[in-house]
Amino acid sequence: MKIFIATAKLDDIRWAHSHGLVDGVLTTPTLLTAEVHPAGASDLLGEICRVAAFPVAATVGAVNASDVYRDARELAKLSDSMIVQIPFVEDAIEAIRRLSAEGIRVAATLVFNAAQAVLAAKAGAGTVCVHIDQIDAQGQDGVEMIAGIHRVFQLHGVECDVLAAMPRNAAQFTGCALAGADAIAVSPETLRALLLHPLTDRGIDQ
Repeated sequence: MKIFIATAKLDDIRWAHSHGLVDGVLTTPTLLTAEVHPAGASDLLGEICRVAAFPVAATVGAVNASDVYRDARELAKLSDSMIVQIPFVEDAIEAIRRLSAEGIRVAATLVFNAAQAVLAAKAGAGTVCVHIDQIDAQGQDGVEMIAGIHRVFQLHGVECDVLAAMPRNAAQFTGCALAGADAIAVSPETLRALLLHPLTDRGIDQ
C-alpha cells in the first residue's frame, strides 16, 4: 500500500520524503492556490516534482474534452512521474481515453461510488481517487465505500488502483488499509498524528 501526502507545501513534502514516510504527493487546485508562489502554480508543481523522485498528482483546470486533453498534456510535461487528475464527468471521458492510450498516467477524481469507479476504469483511468471525507460529510461511510469499490474491482478483475483520500485519523486510515485501498492520501497534520499514540508517550515517560 502506498501513502501520498496531500499538500503543496514544499517543507512538508521534504520532511515526509526525508523520513521515508510517503510514496507520492497529491495536490489539488485549492492546495496549490493556498501556496504563494511568484511564478504560479505550474512552476510550483515543477518544484514539487524536483523535491523527490516519486509520483506527483495534479488536477487539470478544465472539464471539457479538448481543454482537459490540452491541460493534461501540459501537466505531463512537468515530470515523467506526473499523475494527471481528471474530474470524472462525461465531457472528460474522451480525453481520459486518449491520454491513457498515449501512456499518460490518469487518475479519475470526483468518484464517489463503485459504479463511477468501474466506468472510470473502463474509460482508461489507472487510479480512482475517492475522497472519503466528502462521502462522510454526506452521511455515508467513506471507508465502506472504499471496501465496496475494492470488492467490485477484485470480483471482476478490474485493473485500476483505488486511492482513498483524506482519512481524518488513525482509525479511518486503518479502515482504508483493511478495506483494500491501494493508496491512501493524508494531510501533513494527519500524517504526523499517525506517528503518535498515548501508550507510546507513556512508554517514553516510564
